Amino acid sequence: MLDKPDPGAATIIAPDLLARFAAIVGEKYAITDPQSQTPYLVEMRDLFRGRSPMILRPGSVAEVAAILKLANETKTPIVPQGGNTGLVGGQIPHHDEIVLSTNRLDRIREVDPQSNTITVESGVTLQRAREAAAAVDRLYPQLLPSEGTCTIGGNLSTNAGGTTALAHGIARSHALGLEVVLADGRILNTLNKLKKDNTGYDLRNLFIGAEGTLGIITAAVLRLVPRPRAIETAFAGVPSPEAALELLTLANDRAGNDVTSFEIMTRRGIELVLEHAAGCRDPLAAAHDWYVLLELSSQSREGTRLVLEEILEAGMERGLVEDAAVADSLEQAKAFWRLREMFGEVQRHAGGSIKHDVSVPVAAVPAFIAEANEAVTKLIPGARPLPFGHLGDGNIHYNVNQPAGADKAAFLKRWDEVNAVVFAVVRKYGGSISAEHGIGVMKRDLLPSVKDPVALDLMRGIKRLLDPNNILNPGKVL
Repeated sequence: MLDKPDPGAATIIAPDLLARFAAIVGEKYAITDPQSQTPYLVEMRDLFRGRSPMILRPGSVAEVAAILKLANETKTPIVPQGGNTGLVGGQIPHHDEIVLSTNRLDRIREVDPQSNTITVESGVTLQRAREAAAAVDRLYPQLLPSEGTCTIGGNLSTNAGGTTALAHGIARSHALGLEVVLADGRILNTLNKLKKDNTGYDLRNLFIGAEGTLGIITAAVLRLVPRPRAIETAFAGVPSPEAALELLTLANDRAGNDVTSFEIMTRRGIELVLEHAAGCRDPLAAAHDWYVLLELSSQSREGTRLVLEEILEAGMERGLVEDAAVADSLEQAKAFWRLREMFGEVQRHAGGSIKHDVSVPVAAVPAFIAEANEAVTKLIPGARPLPFGHLGDGNIHYNVNQPAGADKAAFLKRWDEVNAVVFAVVRKYGGSISAEHGIGVMKRDLLPSVKDPVALDLMRGIKRLLDPNNILNPGKVL
C-alpha cells in the first residue's frame, strides 16, 4: 500500500450513538461485520485501506438528511462514498469515521427526451444512466472504464472526466441541477432542467468536484444529447507524440465536433495488455512506438467513415500515420477500446507503478512527455515511464513503472520524489496536478503549492461556512 498517512487521531464513537445512527437506516443497512465492510474500506488498487465502526446505507434522501443532522449535532465525522472507484483515497475512512454509502439511492426518477434530460439519484451507476438514455434514443455522453461500478454521485463529486471529454466535457458539463444534503441536514434542491437560470449564485457548482466535503449529492438532473447515427473507430500507429498532436489538429480541421475521442498510448503499454489481458490482439501487423485511438461520432448516417479514412490517408501522406485499421464492426471497435481500457489494470504485472493524473495545454503534451521522461529516468535510472490518455483534452495519465527486477516496496517509497519531478514539469507548462481524479488525501498536501493562495483561502472559507463542525469527509482536499 501507498504510505500516505492522514494526520489526526482515530475517531471514537460511543456504542449508544452508533445505535442511533443504525436506527435511522435499520439494522440491515448498518454494516458492522468486518468481512461485510471490506468492499467499502479497500480502495480498488489497494493503495488505501480504511477502518470504520459502521457503514450506513440510507435508502432515501430523508434518511441521508437525518444522518447528517445527527452527525452535525454530535460532531461525528462522515465519509460519503459512491461506487468506491476513486483513485486518490477520498472515499476511504482513514480514522474510523462512519461511511455513508449512497449505493441504495439508485432510482432513475425521470427521463425526458424532449427536454434532453435525465434525473437520477446519486447511487445510479454510470452504465445504468447511459442505458436509460439509450432506451429513449438519447446519449448520456460521459464514459469511463468503470461505468458498471462508478456512480453518478461519485462522478459529480470528483468532477470525473473520461474518454469523451474532448467533445462533451467532464462531469460538471453534464449537470443542470442537483439535490444536495448539507452538513446540518438541510436539503438544497436545485433540481431543474433549465439551460438558462440567472437567479443569483450558481450554487450547484460548489458541490461538483468538492469530493463530499461540502455536502452529499443525492440526485442530479443531467444533460442528454441525441444519439449519434454513425460511429467510426480507428486504431493507428504513429511515430511520436508530436505526430499524434498533428494528427489531432488534422482530425479537428476535417471533422470538427465529430471528433469525440482521441487517445494516445505507448507500445510498451500495448505489450503489457497483449501479454496480460485475455482476448486482446494487436490490431496492426507491425509494432509502432506510439498509437492513437481515434473515434468520430456523427448525426449523419452516411459519410463518417469516409471522413475518417480521409483523415488517416492525409495523415499517412504527411508522415503522421505509419499504419491504421478502421473497425468494420461494433465488436472490432470494442476490441480497440479494450486495449486502451486495460492500460491501467495490467500495469500491476510490471511491478510497482507510481501514477499521475495530470493535464497540460494540448499543444504542450509532447514536450511534457519528453521532459518528464528525462526527469524521471534521471532520478531513477531504469524507471519505465508509461504515459497514456486523453491527448484530445491534454489529460495524460503519466505512470512510472519500477525498473525491471527492482524491489517494489523500495520503489514505491520514492513516490513523493517522483511526484516532485513530474509536477515540476507540469507547472512549467501551466498544467494541473489533478486533471480528473480529484485531490482526496493523495494530493491534499500538495494543493497549497499549486493553488492560487486567494483561491485556497476562499475554499477554506466556503468549507467553514457550509460545514463548520468539519464532519463531512474531514482531512480530504483541504
